[in-house]
Amino acid sequence: MPKVPAPRRFGLFLPAVFCTLLWGSAFPAVKAGYTLFAIGADDTFTKVLFAGVRFALAGAAVLLFSRLSGRKRVLPRRDLLPDVFLLSLTQTAVQYALFYISLARISGSKGAMINATAVFFSVIFAHFMFKADRMTAGKAIGCALGFAGVILVNLAGGLDGYGGFSFGGEGLMFISAMCTGVSSPITKRITERGGDPMLATGWQLTIGGSMLLLLGLGGGGRFAAISPAGVALLAYLIFLSAAAFTVWSILLKYYPTSRVAVYNFLVPVFGTLLSGLFLHESVLSVRNLFALVLVSGGIALVNHKRSAAA
Repeated sequence: MPKVPAPRRFGLFLPAVFCTLLWGSAFPAVKAGYTLFAIGADDTFTKVLFAGVRFALAGAAVLLFSRLSGRKRVLPRRDLLPDVFLLSLTQTAVQYALFYISLARISGSKGAMINATAVFFSVIFAHFMFKADRMTAGKAIGCALGFAGVILVNLAGGLDGYGGFSFGGEGLMFISAMCTGVSSPITKRITERGGDPMLATGWQLTIGGSMLLLLGLGGGGRFAAISPAGVALLAYLIFLSAAAFTVWSILLKYYPTSRVAVYNFLVPVFGTLLSGLFLHESVLSVRNLFALVLVSGGIALVNHKRSAAA
C-alpha cells in the first residue's frame, strides 16, 4: 500500500485553519508584548528590535526544521538570491517594521482588518507581473468588497472607537499590507523557478529579521523591562511564525495554491475576535461585523474565482 503524505492524511482544512488562527493571534499578542516589555507608543526602534528578535529566531527555527526533515541543501540557489533578498526586504524587513509601528497606534481588530487587504494588493500586483494571472471581473468585485469593508471600519466610530485615519497608524498598516501584496508574486516567481518554498521562507525571515534586529539596535532600541511573561510571549510569537509559515509552505506543496489561499479570509476573523477577547476591544457591533463580512467575503471571492479558472 503506497505511503500517503502527511498533509493528505490530515487533510487541508485543519492545518489551514491552524495557520490562520496563529496569524490572527499575532495582533493581540504583539500589542500585549508592548505592555510586557514596556515599549512606549513612540519608541520606534524598540518596536523594530522586538520584531527583529522574533523573525530572526523564527527564520532560524524554520531552517533548522528544514535540515532535520532531510533537506541536504539549506542554502538558497545562487540564481535565486536576488529574489530571496528582495522577499526578505519587502515581506519581512519593511513590512513588519511598518506593521509593528502601526499596531501601537491602532486597535488589534482594526489592524487585522486593514492588514487583510494584502490579499487584494497581491491580486493587483500579480495582474501586472504575470500574464497568466490577469484581473477578472470576479477578482475586481472581490477587491472592491474588501476595500469597502476597510473603508467602513475607518469611518467615525469604527472598530473599538478607533474611527478616522492617520498616516502613522492606519496609513502605515496599509503600506505594510501593500508590501505583503507585492511580495506574493515574488514568492510565486521563486517557486516557479524551482525554489523550495520552505527554504525561501526560512531565509526570508532570517535575513529580514536580522535587518530589523540591526536597525533596532543601531537606533538605540532597548527593552526597558524583561519578565518571564514577556519572554514566554516572545517565544509564542517565534513559534507562531515558524509553525504557521512551515505548515503553510507544506500545504502549498501538496495542494493547489488557490485551494490553500482561500483560507486567508479567516485571518481577519480570528484577529478581530481574539483582539476582542484578549484586549477587551469592542468589536461586536453591526457595522464592525458587516465590515468583517465584506473583507472576508472579498478574500473568499477573489480566491474562488482563481480556483474556478484553474
